[in-house]
Amino acid sequence: MAGSELVRTIQTQTTYLFDNAKIMLQTCNTDYILCGFPIWKHVYHMLHSCDRWFINPSHYAEPDFHEPDMNSLDIMTEKVLSREDLLRYLESVREKVMNYLAALTDEDLCENPPDCTVNRLSLILAQYRHFYAHLGNINATTIIETNEWPRVVGKPVKSGRLYE
Repeated sequence: MAGSELVRTIQTQTTYLFDNAKIMLQTCNTDYILCGFPIWKHVYHMLHSCDRWFINPSHYAEPDFHEPDMNSLDIMTEKVLSREDLLRYLESVREKVMNYLAALTDEDLCENPPDCTVNRLSLILAQYRHFYAHLGNINATTIIETNEWPRVVGKPVKSGRLYE
């Protein structure tokens, strides 16, 4: 996209965001209890928020498997999601978000989506903050259990390799 340098930067950083989430999900103990709730529920909360708020929270449809309060970290629900369920949802959210970003221009970032009170860039940045806060908490539980740092991908360096 000509003139969409900011969007290309967001696309790159969003790729890292989802790559780090996949690594986190593959290495965490989904049954570990953090603040009274199993990690799988923290992961779902994080993904559900990204799914709803990254693009336009006013025009959103719950995933087919969603049940009331399943995304809440204040209410326990009966339904349990497996690592495989969460990985499928992660890929679904990734595809939806990346397709959305592929259609944006830099100018679009300053505009509010329909029926939304904030601009697209604000929605995106808020989800980065929320997503990485939860990802960090979840990775901390892996560190507590294994005494090892989970792998994290970051920005490319001059050699083209990623920090790990």
